[in-house]
Amino acid sequence: MLGRTANGLYWMYRYLERAENTSRLVETGQRLALTRLGASDDEWRSVLQSAGVWEAFTDAGNELTKDAAIDWMLRSPNNPSSVKCCLEAARANARGVRTALTEETWEAVNGAYIEVKELLSRKLRERDLPNALGRIRRHTALVRGTTHGTMLRNDIYDFVRIGTFLERADNTARILDVKYYVLLPTAFGVGSSIDNVQWETILSSNSARGGYRAAHGNSPRPREIAHFMILDRRMPRSLAFCVSKIRDNLAYIADDYGARQPSHDLADDLHRSSAGQDIDVIFNEGLHEYLQDFLRRLGQLARQIEIDYRFTA
Repeated sequence: MLGRTANGLYWMYRYLERAENTSRLVETGQRLALTRLGASDDEWRSVLQSAGVWEAFTDAGNELTKDAAIDWMLRSPNNPSSVKCCLEAARANARGVRTALTEETWEAVNGAYIEVKELLSRKLRERDLPNALGRIRRHTALVRGTTHGTMLRNDIYDFVRIGTFLERADNTARILDVKYYVLLPTAFGVGSSIDNVQWETILSSNSARGGYRAAHGNSPRPREIAHFMILDRRMPRSLAFCVSKIRDNLAYIADDYGARQPSHDLADDLHRSSAGQDIDVIFNEGLHEYLQDFLRRLGQLARQIEIDYRFTA
């Protein structure tokens, strides 16, 4: 496969996943703010920091308010990671690799772009926000469904999956970091009713509440929730699950092309460190530190994949 085709597929699905994940971060900020006594607009600094857009937000001269933060993350043309910009970029990449996509997948991407563009053509009122976030996720889920249901399992599909799970792992780590490091910065709240509510909100924002209850029962406990979102390989948004899929799809490409690349070794190392950990060790050594190291290594893996498969070629 040409490097530019692999690049287009990889980034098309990273942008689709990022659009969905940005909507999840906004929802997380909304829900977590409701659990905080005396919450103010400053709460949204943590959400912007976790999305990696805080510096760009302030550099653009924005004043930190809830409305400004939400508008920046959902529809600002000056924020390349806004939902609107991500779907525009996903569609542009899809057009560039259209011959590699099935007709159904292209139609789903194009339809998502058209409908979300209309949805975000004006500033959303707060009462309309939950419905809008739900519609964004339904559109990205439709693209994912047509992809899985219609595309051949070959190197095209492998690059699609690698892009998806790299972005998803990045997002899960960021959402966990919002909760534990930024929103609850002192030890006083740990184990409190507010702490437990915030952890359960993390499950809801990752569509993980039902899965958690099936695995651990109805009582939200921080240790079990963290284990579920980091180490449980059955949970499709856990770090361990995402890394295992990245590793598997890289292995399929290695088999197809008859060669291993440095990125395969990085993926194997990351998989061993994420799947073989103990949650008590992670908590004792520092969840924030663990997540930051994970994000650093994930970024290193992403850069190596681009080098190995000549994405700029």
